[in-house]
Amino acid sequence: MKVLSKAMAVLAAFMAVACTQESQNKIGRSIQNWTGTDGVLEIYAGEQLVRRFINIDKLSTAYGTSDDSPRPYRFGYGYMDVNLNMVKDADERKVYFEFSDYSTSYVFFENPR
Repeated sequence: MKVLSKAMAVLAAFMAVACTQESQNKIGRSIQNWTGTDGVLEIYAGEQLVRRFINIDKLSTAYGTSDDSPRPYRFGYGYMDVNLNMVKDADERKVYFEFSDYSTSYVFFENPR
């Protein structure tokens, strides 16, 4: 039994090494999506911060329903941080949002707090 479990561990290690970088990234994202993150999305107009969404689990790329091609925008759910204080206040609600990959200046990061 110990030999079989060692063999399985070695096989799993070889499979992980053999995966392409994209496959490894997908696996990492699926684990991260499952465990959840505390993401922050900041939207800028020029150099000025104009919107912030907090407590985002993930950003998703939109795909077409008939052609399954990626669309040029992303979407997600998060709390709109109206007063830009990085804290979910009692009057701030969870909202759905979309933004363009082409024309929107944005930064998405995990909340450091």
